[in-house]
Amino acid sequence: MSTPQTLVLQAPTLDQARITELAALSGASDSRSVAANVVRLDGVDPARRELVLARAERLSVDANYVDSARRFADFGLLVSDMDSTLITIECIDEIADMQGLKPQVAAITERSMRGELDFTESLKARVALLAGLPEAALASVYDERLQLMAGARELLAACREHGVKFMLVSGGFTYFTERLKAELGLDYCHANQLEIVDGKLTGRVIGDIVDGAAKRRLLIAQREALGLRAEQVIAMGDGANDLLMLAEAGVGVATHAKPVVRAQARYTLNHVGLDGIRHLFL
Repeated sequence: MSTPQTLVLQAPTLDQARITELAALSGASDSRSVAANVVRLDGVDPARRELVLARAERLSVDANYVDSARRFADFGLLVSDMDSTLITIECIDEIADMQGLKPQVAAITERSMRGELDFTESLKARVALLAGLPEAALASVYDERLQLMAGARELLAACREHGVKFMLVSGGFTYFTERLKAELGLDYCHANQLEIVDGKLTGRVIGDIVDGAAKRRLLIAQREALGLRAEQVIAMGDGANDLLMLAEAGVGVATHAKPVVRAQARYTLNHVGLDGIRHLFL
């Protein structure tokens, strides 16, 4: 017997006309508002899923099918990418801006996140362009340009309330992940370490690169350390190097993601903030 499914609708502003249309299209037997601009449609027909998702996207509504009885408290670990996921910027692009190289570096970043370039090689190439930059430039990026993604604080509060551990895994840099961990009270973080000598970046990274495969390994290791099952893990990310960890998690959410990621992720948020992940579940 298949598990009953609920269709969760979310949008910055969710009007009744769109709710009514999607409820009818999904075959829902019941509709209930559970938060501002969040509606759960119960008794939906899973066979209509692709039709409903396509129409919802045209209506600028985030629509996700979830197990009806699933609670947020059922999860034990949430694993998140950093750049353009937990925060609004790509840190390496902003660091490069201090060298007057943002257009060149950002172009490589974009291609890498779309899956067009090998992540490790593209990261080494971008970091090499930063050689000679003073370490103080990193502080400027953190203090002046880094902002949390909308809904991030609400999602973190929900994790604390329900006992869900939060792990930040990034192909970016420990300079930023460690500071975010301290500022936000995150449980765990992993990223790449920039080599700094005499107060300046050398253009190299110390140790193994945290790429897509490493993100997956770190998720598995932390899941096992906590004694969790795969279905008790949520992962969220936006780039091609997040695909492996999204697939490994019980719930992999593409958040404002590149097309290659949206195409492969079962859950997507394109229009609402990160608190939308909390609202997927009871």
